[in-house]
Amino acid sequence: MNVNKTASRHSLTSNVKQVDAHVIAPHEYEELPELTEDMLARAKLKKGGRPMSASPRKSISLRLPPEVIERWRATGPGWQTRMAERLSKF
Repeated sequence: MNVNKTASRHSLTSNVKQVDAHVIAPHEYEELPELTEDMLARAKLKKGGRPMSASPRKSISLRLPPEVIERWRATGPGWQTRMAERLSKF
């Protein structure tokens, strides 16, 4: 997904106030299909979010001298991952 891409004009034309103000009339309920046991049997539950990792990381609290943290941060983005890789060698 390109997060820098701006939204198209077509996606911005929805009138949210009008949609929120709409009250469903009784005749609109007739348009909905009847929910059957067969439909419920075919239903699938989709859980959102990221899939579970095969080897999840654990959070700990570690007190380090400020100069050590600054030295690692100075190496740029991903410094925590590089620190973890270095520690895993021991």
